[in-house]
Amino acid sequence: MRVTSSSVESNSVSINSLPAQIEMFQKFNTKEGIAKMQTQQSLEGYKFIDLFAGIGGIRTAFDKLKASCVFSSEWDKFSQITYEANFGHKPFGDITKISAEEIPSFDILLAGFPCQPFSNAGHKKGFEDTRGTLFFDICRIIDFHKPQVLLLENVKGFKSHDKGRTFATVRKTLEEMGYNVYSQILNSKDFGVPQNRERIYIVAFRDFVKFSFPLPLESKTNLGSIMQDEVDAKYTISDKLWEGHRRRKLEHQRKGNGFGYSIFNKKSAYTSTISARYYKDGSEILIEQNDKNPRKLTPREAARLQGFSDNFVIPVSDVQAYKQFGNSVSVPVLEAIALEISKSLSAKS
Repeated sequence: MRVTSSSVESNSVSINSLPAQIEMFQKFNTKEGIAKMQTQQSLEGYKFIDLFAGIGGIRTAFDKLKASCVFSSEWDKFSQITYEANFGHKPFGDITKISAEEIPSFDILLAGFPCQPFSNAGHKKGFEDTRGTLFFDICRIIDFHKPQVLLLENVKGFKSHDKGRTFATVRKTLEEMGYNVYSQILNSKDFGVPQNRERIYIVAFRDFVKFSFPLPLESKTNLGSIMQDEVDAKYTISDKLWEGHRRRKLEHQRKGNGFGYSIFNKKSAYTSTISARYYKDGSEILIEQNDKNPRKLTPREAARLQGFSDNFVIPVSDVQAYKQFGNSVSVPVLEAIALEISKSLSAKS
């Protein structure tokens, strides 16, 4: 069991005392412990930018630690509406049309960037390998501003994409730009969210900084914790759609695979991964109902499934809300990572 040196030192625990380390880990490694640590850790004075911002899931974690957002970019017009409703300003649009010089100086770069292959990988030098992709735009901004910290998020398959060449190019590019790179796949269900959602996170520091990714929480999860008491009948799927789901699942079973709808109830520890296509038929997460067809999650439940608070405003249609939460990060995972970044920066200074 790992405990980061910075967290050990900040609690006056001898790093040579394993029992003391474990006791401290158990004390803070719960949802309540994370919340308490957020009041003790701070990124106040640090400035960050939020690229490929979506609806601000990554930003939310850094706002909680009192860091200041000085620039954001998101091209989807509906995500811009949700972002503005919650953070008070509309993100800039297409990042490829924004010069690095136009962006204010900052310390931390956040980006949930798309997964794209690098056709020229290995043929050129440095981040020129990435030209023609959106990662290139991240690199040109990094090259100009040279921020202290980078936090990138992508789907789990990013690490094996294009036989591992995509991830290798990203890592090599960042290292050649002077960064020490850490990466790990984390699952949302290990951080208090009742959803099986694996994503890769890349954290990089310009200086040599000791960093460890957060450990899974001890807290148990269950779907009932995010379910609403009263749900409009419109979220119950039709007889026709329910029959189609059952027919397709039976066909898949006959073929010997496990594809098809997935159904859960309030006692379920967690759901499958919510995706941007959830609005179509809800097949990946159906909720069991007594004497009724199953239902879809409501948009508010989808928000909770990603760890957004009930204060988060949903100003768009159900279709757009499902797309947005399906594309989002799970906020509690980012909160745990942000805390580790804060501890590493505190230890450095």
